[in-house]
Amino acid sequence: MHIVHITSELTPIAKVGGLADVVHGLSKELIRLGHRVEVVLPKYDCLYFQGLSHLHIEVPELWIDTGSCRFKNTIFSAIVEGIKVFLVEPHHPKQFFNRQTIYGCSDDIARFICFSQVALHFLSHSKIEPDLLHVHDWPTAVIPALCKEGYGPSRTKGTALTLHNMQHQGQCPLEDPQLEELTLLPKTLSLFQEEAGINLLKGGIEYADQLTTVSPQYEKEIQTTLGSCGLQTSVLKRASHLRGILNGIDAQFWDPEKDPHLFKRYNTKTLETLLQGKKTNKRQLFKQLELSDPTQPLVAVIARLVPQKSPHLIKHALHRTLEKGGRFLLLGTSPIPALQEEFETLQKECLKGAEARILMERDEKLAHQIFAAADLFLIPSLFEPCGLTQLIALRYGTVPLARLTGGLVNTVFDIDTSPLPLEKRNGFTFDFPDTEGVDWALLRALDCFRQDRAKWNALMLQGLAYDFSWAHSAPAYVDVYREMLLYLP
Repeated sequence: MHIVHITSELTPIAKVGGLADVVHGLSKELIRLGHRVEVVLPKYDCLYFQGLSHLHIEVPELWIDTGSCRFKNTIFSAIVEGIKVFLVEPHHPKQFFNRQTIYGCSDDIARFICFSQVALHFLSHSKIEPDLLHVHDWPTAVIPALCKEGYGPSRTKGTALTLHNMQHQGQCPLEDPQLEELTLLPKTLSLFQEEAGINLLKGGIEYADQLTTVSPQYEKEIQTTLGSCGLQTSVLKRASHLRGILNGIDAQFWDPEKDPHLFKRYNTKTLETLLQGKKTNKRQLFKQLELSDPTQPLVAVIARLVPQKSPHLIKHALHRTLEKGGRFLLLGTSPIPALQEEFETLQKECLKGAEARILMERDEKLAHQIFAAADLFLIPSLFEPCGLTQLIALRYGTVPLARLTGGLVNTVFDIDTSPLPLEKRNGFTFDFPDTEGVDWALLRALDCFRQDRAKWNALMLQGLAYDFSWAHSAPAYVDVYREMLLYLP
């Protein structure tokens, strides 16, 4: 099959969250399975250009009309870790992708409508004739409707839309000037409308030939009023075309035996090598960060601090961990100024002691070192469509502690309460996103670490036994694609 992903993010060149990792990991695995895969992405001026090879101009001039504006576009192509990528550079008067950012502009809707239309125009006027288009979240959710109106490649049979996070929907008032970029027919535009105006994700859900989401549990949650963030009616209408497929991780990139960022690489084939490897990495990280006593349990968090991630519960867990004699480490940033300032203040307070560190920064190398060194990895999210950090933690022999929501339900199984057989349990969980829930799971975990190391070691090994790689998940996408090709006219 020939699949083209049209997306706003791709690891490692344009990453904000898990969307970038999913497109990257899924594409690599589909290629390994023998399929032809390409990715179309905006040519942001803040791309990580070091991640590109063989960058060159594919199409010097591609003219397009959107609304009252006619402008030229340049299409570049490059290779990103074996994936062919097309980069769209619109020479639009408003310089949509020369903003030193991926999201966060007041005209984001206009920016991504523009990108989506140019991407389809390029594919329609090139020799690229994919079987299917796979689009992701609201930034490219207009594409299924555009294809239905005849704007897509003529030989493409259908579109799949993956719902990574229903909280972000691409909404604006009907009279918003941003919509001047959209050249849909009025009858099509009506399916994007809701009471408050236009909702791009709603239109994508209505028009895509197939819907997927990033975990079986999230598939269930988005069919509720709360989980769908108001789009329950549209989701239920298309429920027969919806499938929850658990995200994977790149098992070659996240591999403690080959990871170049670790103080000491280690294999996880035996308990002895696992324990020795984690012990060495923990001691070195404690030394680097000037933390005291590496024999104490280390609780770690790596997160983008937004309300979804329950920053108030992260703070509570920090104080409770220190109260119980443990060590705590947070690596993250926040796009919300008040939260960034709050945790920067906490960062300064933690520097006064040797028991906790708050690091408000992005640091890929340090993230790898934390996964290898930590004993317990905390994910207290209000909601979590899939979650990738718990999958990575398990790969490094670090025990996850998670709230039971979204993909965390499908991947973290409580050692004391899960109905699964004992040998399938791999972590600690709690139900309600409150301090009592955190305490209940955290105190059990700290007690287990200190008082029952045989049980703790079994947890580590049982977590390592799971295969959460894309080799396990990608075939489910292949099944979806094949069904589309089989049943679509």
